[in-house]
Amino acid sequence: MTDLYFAYCQGDVLLTKGEQGVTIPSGDRPPIEFQPWEQVTTVHSSQFTVHSYRCHIYRLDRPVTGRDDLQMMGLRKSYDVLPADLYQLAGKCAELVYWDQNSKFCGCCGAPMRWDTDISKRCTECGKELWPQLQTAIIVRVTRGEEVLLVHAHNFRGTFYGLVAGFVETGETLEECVCREVWEETHIRIKNIRYFASQPWPYPAGLMVGFTAEYESGELQLQRSELAGGGWFRRDNLPEIPGPVSLARRLLDDWLRTSSDKSDLSDLSDLSDETTTKTKEL
Repeated sequence: MTDLYFAYCQGDVLLTKGEQGVTIPSGDRPPIEFQPWEQVTTVHSSQFTVHSYRCHIYRLDRPVTGRDDLQMMGLRKSYDVLPADLYQLAGKCAELVYWDQNSKFCGCCGAPMRWDTDISKRCTECGKELWPQLQTAIIVRVTRGEEVLLVHAHNFRGTFYGLVAGFVETGETLEECVCREVWEETHIRIKNIRYFASQPWPYPAGLMVGFTAEYESGELQLQRSELAGGGWFRRDNLPEIPGPVSLARRLLDDWLRTSSDKSDLSDLSDLSDETTTKTKEL
């Protein structure tokens, strides 16, 4: 079993640098001397089919600097350099760090909480059990013929356009949330809602659930309190879109492939019709 050391400070994860690039520190000893109060927990993870890890998780009081063999990197940015399984595990460990920091005391009696299992705590007085809470959100790709609906939210970091998204409210289904968010943000109605895929979104503790849908009715009216811009776009006039780390990009790439396939079939159909016409003339 491999020992991995996940250390975090203000949204950054500690990585080690070597000839093969950067990765999560591993080995018989931690990459730096951690203080006793910095250790969070040790997780025995076998959630992946290829590897089995023993993960030591820490929250650092200050970032690691002045080391040629180590560097701090934003968790989201690390997606571009880490193997997919290590990135997913780094996200899980980051969520545990965040949860530990925000669950020191019992919400019922106020007594200290202690770790009970790898992913749960128990109150030292009343015995209440506690598990990390996920914030579930939806994201939806809405199409209208050969067009896709893209929006730019005020909280986006950058100039890119993405998809309508929002958090699920108490007492509603995922599909109801999809309809509500699209209506609130764009004032249009949708139909043919279909599940696409889901993605852990550890910023700080979310689960993003992706859907596809089709335009049904309504005129586009943007919710200006949430959105800075938006509109319908064809595949040949797309603005800047999200990077590959996001489920939004996977939804858009799937649409681009599908629309490209339809375009190719249309070209073949036109060619077939032209060939048929010429054959009749002959």
